Amino acid sequence: MSSKKLKIGIIAAEHSGDRLGANLIKALKNLDEVEVEVFGLGGPEVSSLGISTPNGMKYQDLQVMGLVDPLLKLPKLLSIRKKLTALFLNQKIDIFIGVDSPDFNMYFHKKLNGLGIKTIQVVSPSVWGWRENRIKAIGSYIDLTMCLFQFEHDYYLKKGMNSFFLGHPFSHLKPSASKDVLEKYELNSSQDFICILPGSRKSEILHMMPIFIQAAERIFASNPSAFFLIPAANDELKALIQNTLDHTLLNYQLTSSTAKDYLSVSKVSIVTSGTASLEAAVLGSLPIICYKTNPFNYAVLSRMIKTPFIGLPNLLLQQPLFPELVQHELTPEAILYHYQNLSLDPLQYQSRLEEMNAAMHGEGFEEAARLLLSL
Repeated sequence: MSSKKLKIGIIAAEHSGDRLGANLIKALKNLDEVEVEVFGLGGPEVSSLGISTPNGMKYQDLQVMGLVDPLLKLPKLLSIRKKLTALFLNQKIDIFIGVDSPDFNMYFHKKLNGLGIKTIQVVSPSVWGWRENRIKAIGSYIDLTMCLFQFEHDYYLKKGMNSFFLGHPFSHLKPSASKDVLEKYELNSSQDFICILPGSRKSEILHMMPIFIQAAERIFASNPSAFFLIPAANDELKALIQNTLDHTLLNYQLTSSTAKDYLSVSKVSIVTSGTASLEAAVLGSLPIICYKTNPFNYAVLSRMIKTPFIGLPNLLLQQPLFPELVQHELTPEAILYHYQNLSLDPLQYQSRLEEMNAAMHGEGFEEAARLLLSL
């Protein structure tokens, strides 16, 4: 029996979205009854699965944040949008999958849905936390939203939306063995490891690393055994981070794509708010969750946010279990203070971390793939 041919259009340019998109495409390709072709724009993991992308288009061009950055890059973003639209229409895709980046993807949902193409959004737009007015557009132009967390899924169902509880891939994440990590990276077990995750965007690194370095210097002054592990998301960002470290006397190790290993041996982590804060908590590295943007972005965004928390671990638990340092609260002294507090008794957090992990288990990618075939 011949397989059904399915043409998928996808946009998955964010670091975490790339992993999610790749897992979903893999699940679709593993189904015997379908032959999948993929078109669009993805990061390294999606690209490794064989995706047709317009020449010269880079996934990094979509990694923008805040309000000012997209305006500065608007001509480039509009060019990408035009080329991807042409690609999807010329290839006559059957399904469009937007992963994360809800504002950029909404144009495609609206355009393609109007042409009878099924539209899927993986990673719920955070309408439960801010800009709730987006719910009308989601209901009108998105056929199915795949949620990573139960509370998001419940929210959409209450609003009468089509929702699927995918679950978060971190629910299956297990720490690397400490012995293996120490040997692999030639680390000294007598040192106190602190992981620094400054973000997966250039703008985040430029905003956060100077503060993180000052905090690390204060931690080192109070604890000479401190050793800082810094996993860059890729080699390009590694070079950018290295430039910020050139004049420091800290003991540190900087590598690429090593977050899981580094977090597995770090009792505490200093993390730019985002998916990395959840990864840290899941792996038992208690996160100090940090966020800072330019004053204009903060003045606008702070008035829109409805949730009392910004960190994913705290959102899942609905309590401020881990410290959150936002904008003017983010100082080297504040990071030092919370590092010392978290270091006192890290085992007291264990039961809540297990509760958090349980809240991330969803239906999974195999069921998601089968659901897409039934649309």
